Amino acid sequence: MKNIFQKFLLEKRSLTKLIIFLIADAVLISFSVFLAFIVRFEGQIPFRYLLNIEGIILLSLIITLPVFYFSKLYYFSWSYVSTEELISLTRGTFLSFLFLAASFFILKDHPIFSGFPRSTLFITYFFVFLLCGGLRFAKRIHSQIFPKERSGAEKTLIVGAGDAGEQILRNILSSRPSQYLPIGFVDDSPAKQGILIHNLKVLGRIKDIPRITKEERIEGLIIAMASAGSKTIREAVEQGRKAGLRKIKIIPPIGELISGETKIGVGVLRDVEMEDLLGREPVSLDQKAIENFIKNKKVLITGGAGSIGSELCRQIAKFNPASLLVLDQDETGIFNISEELKNKFPKLKIVSLIADIQDKPKIKQIFEKFSPQIIFHAAAYKHVPLMEEHPDEAIKNNVFGVKTLAEFSLKYGVEKFIFISTDKAVNPSSVMGATKRVGEMICQVLNQKNDTKFISVRFGNVLDSRGSVIPIFREQIKKRGPVEITHPEMKRFFMVTSEACLLVMQAGAMGKGGEVFVLDMGKPVKILDLAKEMIRLSGLEPDKDVPIVYTKPRPGEKLVEEILTAEEGTVATQNQKIFMAKLSHINQEKLNSGLKKLEKAGYNGDKETIIKTLKELIPLYVRKN
Repeated sequence: MKNIFQKFLLEKRSLTKLIIFLIADAVLISFSVFLAFIVRFEGQIPFRYLLNIEGIILLSLIITLPVFYFSKLYYFSWSYVSTEELISLTRGTFLSFLFLAASFFILKDHPIFSGFPRSTLFITYFFVFLLCGGLRFAKRIHSQIFPKERSGAEKTLIVGAGDAGEQILRNILSSRPSQYLPIGFVDDSPAKQGILIHNLKVLGRIKDIPRITKEERIEGLIIAMASAGSKTIREAVEQGRKAGLRKIKIIPPIGELISGETKIGVGVLRDVEMEDLLGREPVSLDQKAIENFIKNKKVLITGGAGSIGSELCRQIAKFNPASLLVLDQDETGIFNISEELKNKFPKLKIVSLIADIQDKPKIKQIFEKFSPQIIFHAAAYKHVPLMEEHPDEAIKNNVFGVKTLAEFSLKYGVEKFIFISTDKAVNPSSVMGATKRVGEMICQVLNQKNDTKFISVRFGNVLDSRGSVIPIFREQIKKRGPVEITHPEMKRFFMVTSEACLLVMQAGAMGKGGEVFVLDMGKPVKILDLAKEMIRLSGLEPDKDVPIVYTKPRPGEKLVEEILTAEEGTVATQNQKIFMAKLSHINQEKLNSGLKKLEKAGYNGDKETIIKTLKELIPLYVRKN
């Protein structure tokens, strides 16, 4: 009810604003016509032209007001009026003039529209442009001439003198008293050095932040570079820290801005996070290929309430599937992601499915009822130490859950089945990694059965996913430590969730069936460096404010993860971030025999037989204790 009332108030305000501007424009257009005749006749308008003036005013209103309306000149913000509105006003005025001139040509024999100097039409629309434009830019001009007092606002330096930086500055200048007092810009572009943007100067490069901070007494930093890579962002943060700045804000990445989820402004500024510092260069995608792959298709996402599954839902929804089937056994998670999707994509058909992928009768019902065409299989047990303790559950979910979905995909003619795998499937040292490798093997073998294309995609750890190291460290830092690290040399590959999901979609689009794609994970990151960076991002000092302690590697953990097995190599693809693994042949009889043993052992809780059978299926599986 509250939302309905707020919506009603907004609509009422918009309607009131529209009526006010229509009346104002009508008055200004009428005045422009009268003023044009005064100018033309130097203040002495002959009496015989009064009838012409009335006719021109009437016709001008009939033509100009609708043209202005359809040029969207009544839907703008006073505070943020810009060159876009100026272009719309120019276009609207020009079209109105053309239509009016055409009308006079058609009605030239009518007494009301004949016998007066045609130059008055040119003069009229000069004044229309001037007065109607002045009305729209009045608030912006006033705020530039009489800037608001910003007592108490912190002196702020903006990193990035591009479009994003300009929009942030314009937003600050036109908003109500703000906490930010912009002092200038820094930018590494040689062409921008010394230029003025809204009367603020580009004071230097990113490396000059400490000097500028000292000279100008800067208190805060805004990083306004939506499309910059993490290397540039890291440098800006490091220079800000070197300058002693604690208040460092950043705008969202370009992906959010392009998708329309976020508009650039002070309201979207947030603290710098690990994703900003560890994320790599912007992902290059073949948007058309992904659109052709997903558009108007029925897409099923298993594990849809998880970190990867929910992000896949958000990204896939942008490409207009016919329907999005979101499946998980987490009831609350499914409710949350479904509500989010319904709010963001009201026209998209969202189907929420509560089910366990091991439940064959339920999965069969879903395939029969909804006939999915594309499946992204993200449901899995992923926690390495837990799966070491419960290998029977890992087998049931990570092996036979995959097998159930894959076999039904074959039976019901699914076009593509994309299996989300992991770097832990490479030379596995854990039950979790071994079960994911068996899942890949199942997909490889089933790909040969009929037209369904089975594709696996491997990647490493996802930043800030549920149960990952980042939220654990965050909680430990909040309590002022200690931050626990298993080993000072432990390294992991990390990806931003959105990047991983976009590349999974790209791999799915390009896959012909039977491939195991490997995402370019960049360089592995030391967990120790990650922990120290997170402590610094919290405004604290490692080992001073927050102690770091070392435990020991847990069962199944490696010091450094791998992406390819020893006998594998890679083949480049058309996307520089996606490679294809060269895989050895899978012995189908051996796999089927092993699966029978695993099924029996899994449902009997026979841990020893599970481990033994996994080692038989995957010779390179060496269990770490």
